[in-house]
Amino acid sequence: MPNVPVLELRGITKQFPGVLANDNVNLTLQAGEIHALLGENGAGKTTLMNILYGLYKPTKGDIFIRGNRADIHGPVDAISQGIGMVHQHFMLVPVLTVTENVMLGQETVKNGIFLDKRAVAEEIRRISREHGLNVDPDAYIKDLPVGVQQRVEIIKVLYRNADILILDEPTAVLTPQEVEDLFAILQSLVDRGISIIFITHKLKEVLAVADRITVLRRGKTVGTVEPENSTEQSLADLMVGRAVELTVKKGDAAPQAPVLTVKNLVVKDDRENITVEGVSFTLRAGEVLGIAGVQGNGQTELVEALTGLRQVEDGTIELLNKNIANATPRTITEMGVGHVPEDRQRDGLVLSYPIKDNMVLNTYYRPPFARWVVIDEQMVVAKAEERVKEYDVRTPSIYATAGTLSGGNQQKVIVAREFSRPNKLLIASQPTRGLDVGSIEYIHRRIIEQRDAGTAVLLVSTELDEVRALSDRIAVMFEGKIVAVVNATDISKDQLGLLMAGATPEDMPPSAVVAA
Repeated sequence: MPNVPVLELRGITKQFPGVLANDNVNLTLQAGEIHALLGENGAGKTTLMNILYGLYKPTKGDIFIRGNRADIHGPVDAISQGIGMVHQHFMLVPVLTVTENVMLGQETVKNGIFLDKRAVAEEIRRISREHGLNVDPDAYIKDLPVGVQQRVEIIKVLYRNADILILDEPTAVLTPQEVEDLFAILQSLVDRGISIIFITHKLKEVLAVADRITVLRRGKTVGTVEPENSTEQSLADLMVGRAVELTVKKGDAAPQAPVLTVKNLVVKDDRENITVEGVSFTLRAGEVLGIAGVQGNGQTELVEALTGLRQVEDGTIELLNKNIANATPRTITEMGVGHVPEDRQRDGLVLSYPIKDNMVLNTYYRPPFARWVVIDEQMVVAKAEERVKEYDVRTPSIYATAGTLSGGNQQKVIVAREFSRPNKLLIASQPTRGLDVGSIEYIHRRIIEQRDAGTAVLLVSTELDEVRALSDRIAVMFEGKIVAVVNATDISKDQLGLLMAGATPEDMPPSAVVAA
């Protein structure tokens, strides 16, 4: 039928206890279209897609596939209708190969008995060639970088003959280079007739890749627009419902005495490979030092060593003139170190605990939250209520478990906890990952407030715009070493990208390179 959408959602409503997640949402997807779904954390984007994929049942509303009403009671029904979903947190088994992950749940056998891995591997190679995915069927998932793992997820849904693809925050953990590769893959998919729903918070990406953009706010559709008639500012204002400041406003830093001094630090990864090799730098009170680098160049292991989560092989870490190398996380925390971890679910939260308890994970045993050995529950509740309101954590209750929150709201819980303490050093690793523009604006402002209050801030981010906007100095890591420390105001994004790819300081303007 001509002009019939491949997918139409009509009046979708989803009511949870205490929360109206989707409120009469309408959405259409045309053949061969990339339709971006934009909205704040908790706006209802993921809930809507979980309904489409059969993980939730709508309270009311209808789904139409190619003009026919579809009853989707689970993922099997969705897959049979040609719908595939790549979740924000990948659904892969690390110890299995690419082939084994792709065929999991839809095993191919020969002679009625044996798994036919060879046939599946050949099909993976065919899909890989056709769409430029470049994935080795025999590789183990645990050995693949995040960007390639995402390609495996895409292959999984294509292997099941999906022609409607849902991508939930697909660029949240990708480097700029991996994002460019993903966009090329998406264009290849669209050229072959696949239709894509692209959920994201990143306005530049939406404008670069989408054919149409639908914006949700607090569960409702507030508009569908075209990229050529939109700007980052207009989309941000539509998402949040107010004027949003997209640029970071900050005055000049006033660095004071050194707070953190790292000398000749050597750290290994889980496979006993040296990933931090002889790193040295100094961070002073009242400044933001950004760590820039392509993911996998030692930033993760560096932060884990600084926060007591990973063994230091050699070198020193001096916090306020005391060597804390191989100190426990609690010791480091008690010395005034706040930590926003890269992996919020593994290192930042206990997902089965209520929000109120996650708000005090590292201070519950100290005043004002404890008297001797007794926790002051009333104070825990009061502070949690205060922080939920201040940091705009979208939750029906502080008694809801952290695991029930959207990824962005989980991040807000961690930021609220860590920023609310009197820190001497704040280590923020990917602090705005998965956050919407309104929340990013707020977090950026709080980081500069911490700096201006005399806190030393170490910022680790794969978002180059964020690193350049917030940092006073930027240390660039490449293959486990700091190859240069530069003034944030004296170096361009392209020059920073060259350093991240292995260029030497000699290739930079002399005024840009400063002491570590």
